Amino acid sequence: MELCEDWLEYDYNPFILFDKDGKVVNVNAEAQFLLGIASSKDIFELASTYASPGYGFKTTIVDVDYGKYSFYALTVGYNDNEYIGIKLYKKPNKSFDLDAHDNTKINIYSIIDLCISSLSTSSNATHQKLLDPTFPDIFVKVDLFLKLLSKIYNSFKDSKVITTKLHLKTGEHIIYKDKKFSIFMLEISGDKRESEDDYIIKEIAPQSNSVVNIKKESVSIELPLVDDID
Repeated sequence: MELCEDWLEYDYNPFILFDKDGKVVNVNAEAQFLLGIASSKDIFELASTYASPGYGFKTTIVDVDYGKYSFYALTVGYNDNEYIGIKLYKKPNKSFDLDAHDNTKINIYSIIDLCISSLSTSSNATHQKLLDPTFPDIFVKVDLFLKLLSKIYNSFKDSKVITTKLHLKTGEHIIYKDKKFSIFMLEISGDKRESEDDYIIKEIAPQSNSVVNIKKESVSIELPLVDDID
């Protein structure tokens, strides 16, 4: 039994056990990361929605997204009225196309300023920048990244204040050619956001090596901080 418990603990897919009131009773290691982004209430409601009508287990193929996490299926199971468990199956991680000829080394601060300056011609918003000042020049698919960032900023054009945050994600990285590269997050937020171009933002993001997380009043993108691809 100990091996089974360890296997579940280190499973690549998140598992969460709830009591009948929706309180989290047990989670594996991967679920702890998921609960840092998604609310336990939302996941409990998901489990309740896809549970079988009677006791037992039910697996459903369904697209579910929580921030950077994307799932293609889930299993819900319960043997009594006291506890219910859910396991979500992650879609394979996308690979970053760091060898592409259209990767260009840019200054991230200049790109941000360029997008803000462009937006100022159609918006009266005040801009607040909270930027980590230590970023080196990095490689990105510059045309696609600029298009993505411009679409995001434009969705906040009717906000009174637009806040831009830039920082590294603690403990997250990718390995490329035996080198470790950190992941950074660029978040834009405001008091009013139009969602009509969200489908375009979601379409451009993977093409630009980005992971996008869209919320009601904020949009964040994550990219690898690659300053050397030799």
